[in-house]
Amino acid sequence: MTRLATAWLVYRLTGSEVLLGVIGFASQIPAFVLGPIAGVWVDRWDRHRTLIVTQVLSMLQSFALAALALSNVITVNELIALALFQGVINAFDMPVRQSFVIRMVENRDDLGNAIALNSSMVNGARLIGPAIAGAMVAATNEGWCFFIDGVSYIAVIASLLAMRVAAGSGAAPRRHVFQELAEGWNYITGSLAIRSILVMVGLISLAGMPYSVLMPVVVSDVLHGGPHTLGWLMAATGAGAFAGAVSLALRRSVLGLGRLIALSAGVFGLALIAFAWSRSLWVSLAVLPLVGFGMMRQMAASNTILQTIVSDEKRGRVMAFYSMAFLGMAPFGSLIAGYISARIGAPRTIALSGVVCIAGAAWFALRLPALRDVIRPIYRDLGILPEMTQGVGEATALQTPHAQ
Repeated sequence: MTRLATAWLVYRLTGSEVLLGVIGFASQIPAFVLGPIAGVWVDRWDRHRTLIVTQVLSMLQSFALAALALSNVITVNELIALALFQGVINAFDMPVRQSFVIRMVENRDDLGNAIALNSSMVNGARLIGPAIAGAMVAATNEGWCFFIDGVSYIAVIASLLAMRVAAGSGAAPRRHVFQELAEGWNYITGSLAIRSILVMVGLISLAGMPYSVLMPVVVSDVLHGGPHTLGWLMAATGAGAFAGAVSLALRRSVLGLGRLIALSAGVFGLALIAFAWSRSLWVSLAVLPLVGFGMMRQMAASNTILQTIVSDEKRGRVMAFYSMAFLGMAPFGSLIAGYISARIGAPRTIALSGVVCIAGAAWFALRLPALRDVIRPIYRDLGILPEMTQGVGEATALQTPHAQ
């Protein structure tokens, strides 16, 4: 609700595509700048307590937005400042949330399903929220969306306080922050699987995700609609993302997720191109679920593989770089998309984004054989490939002479 309300408010106040990009940049650039350092601290702090703090701060940010908007004194500068503040919170919140999942899942075999179920909840909200926000903005103003967002954090904070989380393993001896940062960076760059997945996530975030920043422009200038139309389009995207998350939640194994990343990124790119050339609301409503479906499956599959193969003592740092790729690259994409859109139009800009996503999917597909060689031994050590372990044992037994 807040994302739709913010985008519509900025476009209503300014009519500027560039400022839409600036707002997206302000809300996400802290994840790029602060992400690596945040990951070091997340590995040091108690993740449960840290999560409570980030939710309280996010609640205060939403209430501040609501107070300014409902009093009709809000300006673009205030929107940018509050978006930047939320971005700083998210720089810590996202890696700690991603790392906290492993604490709530006792059996690692269930991790992929847990991540997919978490994505299902997020995208269930994306399905319902924009439709409600569009109707509310059309009937009242954007401030009530911000207010409801603030109230919703009360339930989140109460849920976190009600949790009884088992104590984690003892923290590793602390060294200088930059030593731990360098250790995390070397761990990532030394792993072909981790760095390839992060590059893919970053590329999709840079080239593909900024389509959402241009949605108000498409709705207003191409489809000739208003906030209610924008709400339905965002809901259609959320419906596809929800379906993608549920389909992953039903999977019984992490095997095959690498291929799924490439296929989903390709679907995402093709759907963006189709949406870019749509001039009909009904065609757009039919295409956007594929956009959400491809985007969600690619991101959730990437997250699942990373969470499965990383060592726990470096989890915060790896997930901080994941946040940096997922959120940190998007602001640059938002600025680039806003700049290009002002010159060639929003539809052509979105189509160009789709082409880049398809190229990224092809690049990742070509690397799959090498990635399998790296990941499968890890899966075998974790017991995810018991049939392969059994086969190795049988082969060894056959080669060992029996005692006479």
